[in-house]
Amino acid sequence: MKQMRWLFFATAVLFLIVACGGGETEPETAAPDTSADTVPNPPTPEPAATPTLAPPPVVVVEEGSGADDPAPTPAEVVEEVKIRPWPTDKFGYGVQVHGNATVGDPISTMDTVEGQLGLDWVKMQIQWWLIHPSPNAGQWFFYDGVIDEAANHNLNLMVSVVGSPEWTRAAGNHIGPPDDYNEYANFLTELINRHPGKIDAIEVWNEQNLDREWQTTNGISPEDYVRFLEVAYNAIKAADPNIIVISGALSPTGTGDWVRWADDFEYLDRALAAGMLNFTDCVGAHHNGYNIAPDVAFDQAGSTAEAATAVFRGPFDNPHHSWSFKTTLDTYAQKIQAIDPNMKLCVTEFGWASSEGYDVVPEGFAFAQDNTLEEQAAYVVQAFQQMHASGNVWLAFLFNYDFGNKGSGPQDDPVPYSIVDINGAPRPAFSAVADMEKPD
Repeated sequence: MKQMRWLFFATAVLFLIVACGGGETEPETAAPDTSADTVPNPPTPEPAATPTLAPPPVVVVEEGSGADDPAPTPAEVVEEVKIRPWPTDKFGYGVQVHGNATVGDPISTMDTVEGQLGLDWVKMQIQWWLIHPSPNAGQWFFYDGVIDEAANHNLNLMVSVVGSPEWTRAAGNHIGPPDDYNEYANFLTELINRHPGKIDAIEVWNEQNLDREWQTTNGISPEDYVRFLEVAYNAIKAADPNIIVISGALSPTGTGDWVRWADDFEYLDRALAAGMLNFTDCVGAHHNGYNIAPDVAFDQAGSTAEAATAVFRGPFDNPHHSWSFKTTLDTYAQKIQAIDPNMKLCVTEFGWASSEGYDVVPEGFAFAQDNTLEEQAAYVVQAFQQMHASGNVWLAFLFNYDFGNKGSGPQDDPVPYSIVDINGAPRPAFSAVADMEKPD
């Protein structure tokens, strides 16, 4: 946990500061994408910030700096020490937040993540095209506030960087890498230099085994992705060697045609054969949870109590590895550790959706109606504990904190995953995360 140093003065000083439906998705279809970081319609504003003390100054301590040796100076009141780089033997508890600084209040968001949820990490997604719609544009205001407030609250920050500007692609859309991979590398360098010491991990792309995320002349290609990852890895490490590089998480899918999507197990095998582990510090992973508990293997779902009552039948009537959080993560770990026994997973999105209390279910997310709010809370805590106990996971990011009140309503697919509701009120999963023990 964060190290604290307190300095007491003879005269007490009191500071008062007043100041996120449709039919079943069988394994043959790609798992729903829950990673979008922007919403198409004006979202509901966040509730007003709770009165709080101003955040203490940030002290970044690089490894081996002897941070505990010097005594604090009289000018210091409260200091929190941010350990950087993140230790390889320390489990990171994180949550994804709505990363657009023009929506809601980043100060309130980070106050909650640090002070109420008690987490060490936050994740946000950055759309490159939104910052640079043209080569000379620099619309950093969309993200600067979130990045700065994460640092001000001494939270470690992971960013997922996606969405190439149209001017970098002959295809003329945002769906895939730039034609020249060095353009992406240049943007990463610009991002890191703009926010020195504030970015602690970068996920290089997102769900690149789906054509809705990776469209190129070669189609879905693990070999192309590994070359892309190599260029990004070298740029990140040159700009800041203490940043953790995470390979883009795959979407758990059924058997694919390698045009619309590729089976994530098959894709991972080819990426590993192409040398992916040479260019990453951690292997990204996602899972949507569906409507089975985190400790249920895919071939055990049919024997659970849920099998008798579930409306969404995929995991029970059509067993496949993609339905299971446990099977997916266990198999990923086995595959990567067969090559590098020390390599771990970074689970950059996981969660369980619940539509309890809402009158609509997002299209393609029928499983959300099978999970009660209490089950959502229990599954989230169990998943954190399970990942910690496995020893196979380095960082874990719950999807999500504050998309509930920043989406377009309960029909917006990130909303049922949120641990706050459409009015910003905490759901049971919020308290469950806040109250759970968080051992290193």
